[in-house]
Amino acid sequence: MTFANIEYLFLLPLIIPYIIWYVLRHKKSEPAMRVSDTHMYLYAPKSYKHYLLHVPFILRVLTLVMIVLVLARPQTSGSWKNTEVEGIDIMLAVDVSSSMLAEDLKPNRLEAAKQVASEFIAGRPNDNIGLTIFAAEAYTQCPMTTDHAVLMNLFNSIRSDITLKGMLEDGTAVGMGIANAVSRLKDSKAKSKVVILLTDGTNNKGDISPLMAADIAKTFGIRVYTIGVGTNGMAPYPVPVAGGVEYLNVPVEIDSKTLAEIAEKTDGAFYRATDNKKLQQVYQDIDKLEKTKLNVKQYSKKYEAYSIFAFVAALSLLLEMLLRTTVLKKIP
Repeated sequence: MTFANIEYLFLLPLIIPYIIWYVLRHKKSEPAMRVSDTHMYLYAPKSYKHYLLHVPFILRVLTLVMIVLVLARPQTSGSWKNTEVEGIDIMLAVDVSSSMLAEDLKPNRLEAAKQVASEFIAGRPNDNIGLTIFAAEAYTQCPMTTDHAVLMNLFNSIRSDITLKGMLEDGTAVGMGIANAVSRLKDSKAKSKVVILLTDGTNNKGDISPLMAADIAKTFGIRVYTIGVGTNGMAPYPVPVAGGVEYLNVPVEIDSKTLAEIAEKTDGAFYRATDNKKLQQVYQDIDKLEKTKLNVKQYSKKYEAYSIFAFVAALSLLLEMLLRTTVLKKIP
């Protein structure tokens, strides 16, 4: 335990003169009632009040000590420590184009992907995991981290209408999504480096083709697992209309051939997820990946620890006042 205002601890020695004063004062005190001879009281039984006589003073000293400690602001110690854990480096690359709003998966493709990926992240607490999102362009939503609370917050903040609101250009740039994820993994020292790509369409945007991005991933020893999400045939797609939403059946067009080639080039695997259950099964299969040792630097934060001292101070002060006004009350 450390103290933020340690200089207040120098007040503690001042309590010693107070204790000395109390002892000397008590020795010089005179009895409240004068009698000619106290010999007859020598062996008289003592009341319990006799044993409580100095308790209020002890409680007052305790109160003063606790107040000084509160002023010194005790804190739990914060420290860095290196730990070695089992894990791999993973980048999730998630398609956020407008087609991900289709509701063949519930509540829609993007929300279903977020829910299942969140469960996947929660089940791998020791992995370095990051997040890339892409539509017509790609960017890193969260770099690789073992602080999965931060990752989950950033992941859950992705809006399903991100492209409709113009925050990201609509389209599907699979190659750019892979390339962005690879750029985060290429300098990793981990033995296993993995990209998990989830998309529901065909590459129609971006300056890098999906197969070129796969070649780049292979160069850096990165395996790419590709997931084509969406039912077979037609899927209901919500279209906003005046006063509500109208659903249109749109064809599901997933470039399974290219996604399979990407996986084959990089020694990964291609999966089709046609419903929520199959999507969950895909992530469970990927969860069986090999693991390698990672050195993780962890930091424990400092927290204020004065509350217990403040509680003891208040309690001892209350007990002192209670004793002085009831059991040990003096007659003037």
